[in-house]
Amino acid sequence: MQSNYLITPELLRPLLLRRDYDAHKHKMGHLLVIAGCDSMPGAAILATGAALKSGCGLVTLNSTRLVCQLAMTHYPSAMLKLAGQEFDGMNVEILRDEAELKPYNVIALGPGLPAKFLGYGSTIAAASLLGIPMVLDAAAFGYCLSCIPKGSVLTPHAGELKRLLKFSSEEDKISQIRELCASRSCVLVEKGYHSRVYSPEGLIYENTTGGPSLAKGGSGDVLTGLIGGLMARGYSALPAALIGVWVHGYAGDCITSDCGSEAFNSHDLVAYLHKGFRLLEPSAR
Repeated sequence: MQSNYLITPELLRPLLLRRDYDAHKHKMGHLLVIAGCDSMPGAAILATGAALKSGCGLVTLNSTRLVCQLAMTHYPSAMLKLAGQEFDGMNVEILRDEAELKPYNVIALGPGLPAKFLGYGSTIAAASLLGIPMVLDAAAFGYCLSCIPKGSVLTPHAGELKRLLKFSSEEDKISQIRELCASRSCVLVEKGYHSRVYSPEGLIYENTTGGPSLAKGGSGDVLTGLIGGLMARGYSALPAALIGVWVHGYAGDCITSDCGSEAFNSHDLVAYLHKGFRLLEPSAR
């Protein structure tokens, strides 16, 4: 099925937000990243690093003590909030209280969290009550259909999408995705080669950047953090997803050109995110 639109710089440039001369960090948005466990700390670090490259004012990581210590060595500009308890490397007391979530404009939930822990639903429910949009990935998909906040973004890869919707054909998949996006006023990013972005209005956008060199662990965590940061920066779900997917893919294209398709990892990808933003700036036309 042909997409309605291609994601290109020409499509994205009119969507870009400008920074006011009197801007300060508290006006530029605050993202909460709930991610990582002791056996998968890298996912939280990658998501946090990408969020810090998005242009938002503040990024707080909620994770275990070990993950927070590691994140601080990589990204000292991030703020940290420890999970209440740790058991077998799992965040068994992630933030879920409404009062604790109120300071944040957006919440990114899922990268590197243990799927067997059943505590994420309460965080999603609290965010929904508060009207805080979320970026949901990985372990978060077990709860998102019934109570995801309006204006959220889901970022499943092919395997997660099959578990999420249980479709029988390509046409059935597209129909179910459109129904989900319309009913929950959310955006879905179908990650993969030339990732697709589905809008609540039923439109489908196909990315024009990225390729098989991004088929490496952690690439999706980078995308989750980047989209979350863009939403905290002030973009609504659809522009954030469109810009995030394109910039993420363009970073992969640039690093592939410099290093080849094999000899780089997802942490290197974070360092290349600026190239897409630079190309989208008006002076780069």
